[in-house]
Amino acid sequence: MPSKHTIITSLLWKFLERGGTQVAQFVVAIVLARLLSPADFGLIALVTVFMAIANVFVQSGLNSALMQKKNVDTLDFSSVFYLSLTLAGFVYLILFLSAPWIANFYHRVDLIPVIRVLGLTLFLGAFNSIQETYIVRNMMFKKLFYRSVGAIIPAGILGIVCAYLDLGVWALVIQQLTNSFLICVIMWFTVKWRPRLMFSWVRVKLLFSFGWKLLISSLLDTGYTNLRSLVIGRLFQPATLGFYNRGSQFPSIIVSNINASIQSVMFPSLSAVQDDKIQLKRMVRRAIVTSSFLILPLMAGLAAMAKPVVKIVLGEKWLSCVPFVQIECFIFAFWPIHTSNLSAINALGRSDIFLKLEVIKKILGVSCLIAFFYMFHSAIGIALGGAFSTILGTFINANPNKKLLNYGYFEQMKDIGPSFILSLVMGLGLWWLTKLHLSPVLVLILLTFIGALFYLGVAKLLHFECLDYLIKTLQGFRNDRR
Repeated sequence: MPSKHTIITSLLWKFLERGGTQVAQFVVAIVLARLLSPADFGLIALVTVFMAIANVFVQSGLNSALMQKKNVDTLDFSSVFYLSLTLAGFVYLILFLSAPWIANFYHRVDLIPVIRVLGLTLFLGAFNSIQETYIVRNMMFKKLFYRSVGAIIPAGILGIVCAYLDLGVWALVIQQLTNSFLICVIMWFTVKWRPRLMFSWVRVKLLFSFGWKLLISSLLDTGYTNLRSLVIGRLFQPATLGFYNRGSQFPSIIVSNINASIQSVMFPSLSAVQDDKIQLKRMVRRAIVTSSFLILPLMAGLAAMAKPVVKIVLGEKWLSCVPFVQIECFIFAFWPIHTSNLSAINALGRSDIFLKLEVIKKILGVSCLIAFFYMFHSAIGIALGGAFSTILGTFINANPNKKLLNYGYFEQMKDIGPSFILSLVMGLGLWWLTKLHLSPVLVLILLTFIGALFYLGVAKLLHFECLDYLIKTLQGFRNDRR
């Protein structure tokens, strides 16, 4: 089992990696949003949907199987590496040939070359995915920090230059392709692992016995996650999809930075103690309580201040994405419950349960999407359907852990209750204060300060256990470093 110091160190480096990447991406996105149109972002969002689904097939769930398996060797890693590259070629061929059909479906002929060029990232992703698995398994997150930040900055600069030269959607294509290429280059020189000329179908089959369920689960999740973008892109103008896509970006940047950092470190840590149910429950509870304490106030504050944030960051032409920001804040607020419960199930090796949960959630999610669309006949209605299905999903994801870990939904809600109530009160107060007739910049600065002071002050006054834990952990880490 990894030591507490190793876990905290890995978490801090993962947080820095995610934070550095997200800050750089956010700055680049701000500049690009002012140089490009919502329609350009809508077009790239359409292609990104198909790229995300294609990447699921390329990685095929075997990366997670490598992570979960107790003992792995070079033969395991090399076998998965060559299989991933082979799958990348096969999937790219399908994507290349189906590009005209996809373009015809959306009545956009200009999508054909975009799909075929952006599809090259499949090979780059397959090339470095095994190295990333090797890094995560060995908790060497410092290397991921150098990789991510070292790639996103030059790629972002190149994308901005291309946008300034009026290349439109191709500025976004060039940015993403360059970022994937630079990640491969940096990983090759910073990670010592190299593929060997060896391959074993026996090892692949053994890993696939666990990974195939995660493959189906990931395919369902990716398809469902992007389903709203597919529907909005098909039924409405590209600009509407651009507003939806930008609206989800704001909360996504915040939550993926915090929650993904915690979960990336937690999964190998949970896998290491999978035979100790008491310790496993303790770690899952800590992950849910801590990430909820951090994420809930951020989502409440962003939802309350969505209008001034969008006006300052993106400009007046993007104000139509404000309601999408607020809805997505509600959705992302529940992520700690989703991901912590699912990580525990995977760590126990119960990918069969994971798959069943994904099937149930997706059936309910699609039903909600259809029902809400017919009720509202708008992109907003589609987003609201996602919010409602998120509530149902928290019940579904938590249910198995009542039996597996004796940690059910209502106990989890009780654990995050104080943070939820305090965040709700803070958010409502900030929303009321946005009505003040002040400049957007002044409102944003003033309310950010007031919200943080109120939330942390009350949490400290009421002796929130999670705040005390964070303070003691950081103090202990600082003392260990001395």
